Amino acid sequence: MATRYNTLMKKTKSAPTKVKKPPAVRKKTGAPKAQVQSSLHEFISISLDADKAQNILSINLKGKTTIADYMVIATGTSSRHVAGMAQKLRDKLSDKYKMKARVEGLEGGDWVIVDADDVIVHLFREEVRQFYNLEKLWDADFATVHYTRYQSPK
Repeated sequence: MATRYNTLMKKTKSAPTKVKKPPAVRKKTGAPKAQVQSSLHEFISISLDADKAQNILSINLKGKTTIADYMVIATGTSSRHVAGMAQKLRDKLSDKYKMKARVEGLEGGDWVIVDADDVIVHLFREEVRQFYNLEKLWDADFATVHYTRYQSPK
């Protein structure tokens, strides 16, 4: 009986058995899909939203002016909040896009402008935004405006 057991064991040991490997697990990239930006304009809007900016408005300037493609207007709760958002945005643009964005108005903090090449960002305190009302100015239909003061007679 013992010999029969030994011969059975030898047969089973000699036959190679295939062990199934568990399926490969993909590593997550760490960045959620919502944070994958396809353009500078989207990156800026998402960055301002993450910094708790209020009333974020984006105006498409294509066809209206050549100074930029987009204008982003946002409101901060205080002068310190506005200046902080501008500094963080400048740092993020420097890290991600290797861009040296120009910033004006950090000292006062009432109205800060960040020039990010194709996107101009205006950060206001609420009262200052209501006073200047840039939305009304830049939402106008520029196709109906005649830019020449003098028109030659026909």
